[in-house]
Amino acid sequence: MSKPLLLILCTGNSCRSHLAEGILRVAVKDAVEVASAGSVPAGFVHPVAVEVMAEIGIDISGHTSKHLNEFLERDVHTVITVCGNADQACPVFPAQSEKHHWPFEDPARTEGSEEEIRMVFRRVRDEIREKFEAYARELKS
Repeated sequence: MSKPLLLILCTGNSCRSHLAEGILRVAVKDAVEVASAGSVPAGFVHPVAVEVMAEIGIDISGHTSKHLNEFLERDVHTVITVCGNADQACPVFPAQSEKHHWPFEDPARTEGSEEEIRMVFRRVRDEIREKFEAYARELKS
């Protein structure tokens, strides 16, 4: 029997959804399959997202930016949207049982020095980590 697929959606699939995907994969281990996608994918994973995840020991350097249409034929059990635009554009997937909307600030829109941008990415990463690790504990119980 295959593991349930949990899909994390964001508009650009360049940072927030990848932060969440990386954190949730580590937190749930092999309990579920975790993937992320976007409604208008940017085509890349933001390098600062990769950097701040490496700071906490999670490697997302191999992640790619994908369109949510790649999952329309899959049995997606749970969808979690991490931005408002993705929540509005989110289709209902075959076999979908649950949907959550947990919006986070888009760190890719931050302006300022490199360190100011990193600080926002770290803060958003930590907010995502808190929410998704709590969710993983619920899944395990």
